Amino acid sequence: MGITIKDVAAKAGLSVSTVSKVFNHYADISPETKELVMEVAQSIGYYPNATARALKTNRSYNLGFLFDENASSGITHPFFAEVINAFKNECESRGYDMTFINRNVGQTQMSYLNHCRYRNVDGVCLAGVDFFSREIHDLIYSDVPSVSIDHVFETRPSVVSENTRGIQDLTEFAIQRGHTRIAYIHGETTSSVTRHRITGFYRTMTAHSLPVPPEYFLEGKYLDSRRCRELVLNLLSLPEPPTFILLPDDVSYLGAIEAANIKGRIIGQDISFAGYDGIQMIQYLKPKLTTIRQNTEEMGKKAADLLIDMIEQPNTAGSEITYITGKLLEGKTVAVLNG
Repeated sequence: MGITIKDVAAKAGLSVSTVSKVFNHYADISPETKELVMEVAQSIGYYPNATARALKTNRSYNLGFLFDENASSGITHPFFAEVINAFKNECESRGYDMTFINRNVGQTQMSYLNHCRYRNVDGVCLAGVDFFSREIHDLIYSDVPSVSIDHVFETRPSVVSENTRGIQDLTEFAIQRGHTRIAYIHGETTSSVTRHRITGFYRTMTAHSLPVPPEYFLEGKYLDSRRCRELVLNLLSLPEPPTFILLPDDVSYLGAIEAANIKGRIIGQDISFAGYDGIQMIQYLKPKLTTIRQNTEEMGKKAADLLIDMIEQPNTAGSEITYITGKLLEGKTVAVLNG
C-alpha cells in the first residue's frame, strides 16, 4: 500500500483535515504549518493526487499563458522569455502548473477561449498578443480569470512596465549630456507599449523646447536589427544628422552598430545610441549599450500572484494596474557634448 495523507498527518502530528488544507492551499493555515507539512511529505515521498485534489476543490491548479507576439520568436523572445520564466516559477511555488495556450490542438484549430476550456485552466495570463482582436476580447470578457501584461483592460488586473517614464529617463539622460538633435526609431504603433513610449519622448522634448523634425521620427520594428540598420543609415545620411538615436529595443543595437561602422562613426563619440529592455547578452557588446533594464522577474511574479489571487479569492479581486519601474543602465554609448 502506498503512502497516504494519513501517514503525513501522523508524522507531522497534525490532523488529516489540517494536512488536507495545506495541500489544497487554504488561506487559514499558518506559514509554519505549511512548511512543516511540505517537509514531512517530501521526506516520506508523498505527493498529493492532482485528480483527487481537482475533484475536491473544483480547480485544475493549471494556469494558461497566452503569448503570440509578432516577431515569431516564441519563448526565445529575449524579453518575454524572462517574464514567462518568472511567471512559471511563481506559479510552481504556489502549487500551480503552467500550460501554453494557442489555437492548435493536434490537427484541430480552436479559439483561445476554447483552448483554455479544453485545457481546463483556472486562469490565463496574456502577453505580447494583439490585445485589440475580437478573439482576445472574447477571452478577456469571458468567465475565465485573466491578467494582462503591458496592456490595460477595465475589468481585469494588469501588470504594466512604466514605458512612458523609461523613455523620458533615456531622453533626459541624453539632453543632460548636451544632445539636442535627438532621433527616435520606435516600434510598431499598433502596440500600446510603443504609444506610451512615444508619449514619454515627446513630453521630454517639449519640456526642453527641443524640436523633433519629421525625418528624426521613424517607425521601425521590435527585434528587427536589419530594419534598424537601414533606418540608422538613413538618419546618418541626412544633411544634419542626429547626434543621439533612441532605438526600439536592445536587439536593434546590432543593426545600429553595423550602420555606424558603414558610415565610419565611432559609437559614444561621433554618434550616440540608447536601447530598451536591458537584455543581458546585449550588455556584453562593445561599447556597452545605455538602456532601460526592465524588471522582468517582478513583472512575471506579480502577474502570477494577481491571477492566483483572483482565482482563490474572487470576491476581493479587482482590476488594479500594477506599474513596474525599470532601471537606467548607463553604458558607454552616449557621448558628452557639453564638456
